[in-house]
Amino acid sequence: MVEWTGKFAYEQVADDLRRRIADGEFDETGQLPSYGDLQKSYEITVTVARTAINRLKTDGLVVSHQGKGVFLTPNAGRAAVQLADPVGTMAELREELSELRERVARLEAAVAPTKGKPGA
Repeated sequence: MVEWTGKFAYEQVADDLRRRIADGEFDETGQLPSYGDLQKSYEITVTVARTAINRLKTDGLVVSHQGKGVFLTPNAGRAAVQLADPVGTMAELREELSELRERVARLEAAVAPTKGKPGA
């Protein structure tokens, strides 16, 4: 699975796991595959698997419990979507900001006639 792309193997695995989290692949159990399963499916070493999982921990997407496995954090899917598509997330934020600016302008216009009046 890991290819010679110029990117470190652990980054490729972490990117793919982020995508899979964003797609909701692990939502049912909340648990990621074991290190052994990651080794087999991605054809990587356990060190690469651990480093990839550590990247996901750094991103706040997963937590590990010794002897039990690696589990998604609350809102991991949404966070993974943002990490997987920062450009799309920025576009959504810009649109939301534009809508908020319009709402504030309407509120200011509604409040403006009352400014300077007694009791206002």
